[in-house]
Amino acid sequence: MQKYKIWIILALVLLCMITLILWLAPKDKAEAHIAMPSSSATAPQQQTVLLNQNLANAMFASSSQQDTEINCQMRLDASQRLIVNEQTRNCFEYFITQYGEKTLEQIDTDFQGYISQNYQQPALSQILDLWKRYLQYRQALGSLNPPSGLNQEDPAYYRSIYTATQNLRQQFFSQGEIEGLFGTEDSYHEYTLERMAVLADQQLSEAEKAQQLKNLFEQLPQDWQENLEQLNKLEDLRQLTADIKARGGSAEEIQQMRLNLVGPAATQRLEKLDIERANWKNDVNHYLYARDNILKSGISDNAKQQAIQELRVQSFKKPEDRLRLATFEQLHDQGGKLPYPD
Repeated sequence: MQKYKIWIILALVLLCMITLILWLAPKDKAEAHIAMPSSSATAPQQQTVLLNQNLANAMFASSSQQDTEINCQMRLDASQRLIVNEQTRNCFEYFITQYGEKTLEQIDTDFQGYISQNYQQPALSQILDLWKRYLQYRQALGSLNPPSGLNQEDPAYYRSIYTATQNLRQQFFSQGEIEGLFGTEDSYHEYTLERMAVLADQQLSEAEKAQQLKNLFEQLPQDWQENLEQLNKLEDLRQLTADIKARGGSAEEIQQMRLNLVGPAATQRLEKLDIERANWKNDVNHYLYARDNILKSGISDNAKQQAIQELRVQSFKKPEDRLRLATFEQLHDQGGKLPYPD
């Protein structure tokens, strides 16, 4: 009983401290509701803001989030009304990701407590209303069934999931809210689904696929292109080249596909790389064949090792190539597949 009273007293003291800190914290009239201390702020003001942030983290973050700042920098207009955008969703997800460490009921309580301390009307009611619907949406999202009768390798499988998700959103949000919360993500999903559909289209040649993939890529925002260029183009090149080789296509077809996808300069570099890879493969195969003959000969083991070392140095002048060769020797001796690039 005595311990119980002590915990109640400590909780009341902590609550009073938080109330005092929030009352002392500077209020900014600017568009962004949560203000950062300016360079001209006094040391006590800076300490107050920092203490406020630390207490908020201790109260509302999960154990695994204690070293992070609460990601809830929501945007308000001049009338202190919520502007629904990606930051709104990031705030919601910051709390939802605590699931597993906290129950949904505790997450809901903590979110409402945090928002009530940091936002005023009319934004407060808007945020809490949207949060309630977002939480319901996330719970309903987990109840969606996977598409039946479709193979997971089929782009239609993922298109079906995407469509079901969009339909579900319309049950909880207005069109403006959907655009604000999910607009950026949806743009990427649309690009990914269209890209998958092009790659799976059996009616298109690889050169035609390359051209369509390039057109899709060029429709992306510039910053997206910079982030995705290496990843997507390398994957598309790998996939389309493998498709051409699998059906016995010609070098001319590979060249045309590359020209359509990455242009003349990159195609020239790729063709140079093809030659280097072919030369490497030829050199390794010749070396391994000669090495096998030495190992099968009747000379002593010491003589075999000396002959192989001389062959290795003669066949590969660069030390880094001889280091790389060791992997091929080991796999060859084990009967494994040699790691030649496709």
